[in-house]
Amino acid sequence: MASADSTHDPLLLLRQSIASGTPAVPTKTADASSATAVDLSLATANFLQFSSPQIALPLTIPTRFLSSEKPVDLRSIYFAWLKREVAIPEYNASATALNAELSGESGAGGQVQNLAFVERLDLITWLEGASEESEYIKSLASDTSSAAASAQVASGAVGGIVPVASGASGRQGKTIDPRLAEIYNGERRMGDRNSVLRGIKPTDFSHVRKLAGSFNARKAARPGAANLPSNPALPLNQKSVRRPDPIILLSPSASSLLRMSNIKSFLENGIYVPADGTSSTSSSSASILHISRVLPSIDAARPIRFIIVDTPEQFKPEYWSRVVAVFTTGQEWQFKSYKWQKATELFRHTLGVFVGWRGDHLPETVKGWGRGVLSTQVDKWHQGAGTASRWRDREVVEGIWKAVEDNMRNKGWRRDSGPAI
Repeated sequence: MASADSTHDPLLLLRQSIASGTPAVPTKTADASSATAVDLSLATANFLQFSSPQIALPLTIPTRFLSSEKPVDLRSIYFAWLKREVAIPEYNASATALNAELSGESGAGGQVQNLAFVERLDLITWLEGASEESEYIKSLASDTSSAAASAQVASGAVGGIVPVASGASGRQGKTIDPRLAEIYNGERRMGDRNSVLRGIKPTDFSHVRKLAGSFNARKAARPGAANLPSNPALPLNQKSVRRPDPIILLSPSASSLLRMSNIKSFLENGIYVPADGTSSTSSSSASILHISRVLPSIDAARPIRFIIVDTPEQFKPEYWSRVVAVFTTGQEWQFKSYKWQKATELFRHTLGVFVGWRGDHLPETVKGWGRGVLSTQVDKWHQGAGTASRWRDREVVEGIWKAVEDNMRNKGWRRDSGPAI
């Protein structure tokens, strides 16, 4: 059995185990070769066993994930991953219950840390492999040390080309002119092509590729255009900007036809199923969902990933600019916790979507909200009819996506950028 050391990063091991489909297993001891050592309860387990490579890490080991500038332990990270699909209140209640078990007689001790909504969303996105960057994850020490070593080579502190001493022979059998040898002595030591781009401190140049991509795309779109201006300099210290994920808000009302349990089937597959039916594609307790959709007028090459939530409880102020659609039942209490609590003001900033039964009257409140709300209807659900009869649902879904795309384009969403603020 291998032991944990600095070469095994807990976050990377957990991400690799998720990607390979071989989940990590909580154990009581570092040696999980016997069945008695395996314990599936985080309250009594002391280690997390990985199969590739074969290694067990203590659940108390700190990770590179930072919350309030402090490292979060592996037990809290693994707990957040296990509870990735539960609602925020259930996540908080589960954390409180687990902390009580940990401090009990048979508990392993310690406690799990409650991660904020934004931190948990960022962590889950990174662990799933949907993102290569995270503002809460600190860089590996090996990356920093290698970058620092390259910087030393570039600055001439170590390595590089040794200058020829004054009066020495540059090549065997040939004598270098003393004046030329003095010039050689004044030369700066240089690194190789892999180190010359490093400065005196570690610098990540990966953003250059992203910046160049936008220029190459424009050039490809205009094959007959003239060359770029003679000095197309970029602003100094420009940071790489990743297009944010747009957000869709659902109504938490029990009377809503579309809830967290059936919205994925509706928007991705174009088929309506009852929210409380057995054919629902998602758990009704899920607090976060992700769906992907290609919007040709914004980015025809890459699908745009949308985040779906039914409450803005953990929103940061800047998240409201990313809300591209709000599904509503016409009940104004839904907007009490929103940035814009009046419906008429809300739907001046984002698209409203009302989905009702075909043949039913449109609520008077929705009528009064005007053109800011898209009103659509789906066929009533009949038990036993099956999804084959739901062929008109796709037409409704396509109409909703067309309205979302138009709204996003008008708000300034582009291929490599979010809304214009």
